[in-house]
Amino acid sequence: MASRFVRRVRTASGAVAVQVVVKERGEVVEVDHVGSAHTDAELALLMTVAADRLHPGQESLDLGPLPQPEVHLADVSDWTDTGRDQIGAVEAVNADGGAEATEKRQVDGGGRVVRTSALTLWSVLEQAWTALGFDVVSDEAFRAVVLARVVEPVSKADTLRVLAEVGVAGPSLRTIFRALGRCVARDYRGLLASACLGHSTRSGPLSLVLYDVTTLHFEVENEDRLRKVGMSKERRVDPQVQLGLLVDPSGFPLEVCCFEGNKAETKTLLPVLTAFAERHHVRDVVVVADAGMLSAANLNAIEDTGFCFIVGSRISKAPCDLADHIERRGNAFTDGQILESSRVRGTGKKARRRRVVYQYLFARHKRDDRAINAMVDRAEAVAAGTRPLKKDRFVTIDATGKGVDWVWSNAPDRSPG
Repeated sequence: MASRFVRRVRTASGAVAVQVVVKERGEVVEVDHVGSAHTDAELALLMTVAADRLHPGQESLDLGPLPQPEVHLADVSDWTDTGRDQIGAVEAVNADGGAEATEKRQVDGGGRVVRTSALTLWSVLEQAWTALGFDVVSDEAFRAVVLARVVEPVSKADTLRVLAEVGVAGPSLRTIFRALGRCVARDYRGLLASACLGHSTRSGPLSLVLYDVTTLHFEVENEDRLRKVGMSKERRVDPQVQLGLLVDPSGFPLEVCCFEGNKAETKTLLPVLTAFAERHHVRDVVVVADAGMLSAANLNAIEDTGFCFIVGSRISKAPCDLADHIERRGNAFTDGQILESSRVRGTGKKARRRRVVYQYLFARHKRDDRAINAMVDRAEAVAAGTRPLKKDRFVTIDATGKGVDWVWSNAPDRSPG
């Protein structure tokens, strides 16, 4: 969006030019020169003309004469004045021919930006650091690195640039490296984790935590002990690491752990819960996780640790679990209806019966129908030869050729979800 405004600038002759300027996306695209003033009276007249050009035809309210701001030539920086760095008395000739002393008005010209700062931003970050209880770590260099990375997540060396741009006197690079050594030796991680739990439980005891995993990849050629090629949701083949994050119901972080990039997601949950329980001596907590954490060994280990859990299940299991219910009462459900079943997880001595809760939602039913119909359409296109075979569902290939697997596509997969 373009913006229009009036500006005053010095010319080479020392006069003040009044212009109506149009800017678009930070660049000047049009300049309307109103005129150049050599006296204060001329400047005031040109400013009035410029205001009329800026808002042509604008009427004013009948409020009587309004006070007009005074404008002076001396208020505009004069880059042609070589003596602008000196303030003193000069002589002027009065009407009687005598000399009188007048004070020369000082206005610096030719301004240039020598430094910028964002001290308000830094003050807010410092207050948040204290409010969260992180001031339990009394290490100024460590705090500077953490807050700088909140502003802009960069390398340790580039952190010095971020601090300089914010306008904060930061530590040296060597001091930053020493702070990272103190971080391990003095267990800053444990101190900050305890502060996080204290902040989360200010309004009451902790009863529910949520866990999830994400991956971070690195654009490096070779693997190492931590960065390894593993299952990537983005289908990348770069070395990566896995981060397991435990948060409270509001999403506030409580525990974070880093794992090798090729470690299975199901094997990350228990180490994080164990570390959290040992650090804070917490046991009576319900853990919520998604279907990626669902395994018989995981669930048994969570129970043995003393936690309860709510784990998302794959909806494809629903028709089998609810077969008896559908056989007795049909597959008609009311919107929001909740059904309960049970399922045996594990084999042998590790087998345990689990309670399974389903909820039927009409909106999800319609969405599943659309998804299944779209997959059937793709399968029919593959069978007809108008679409290449990729990894489409409901496609069967045998000696006679390609076709649609109508047994699976018509399966009672309209179960509650």
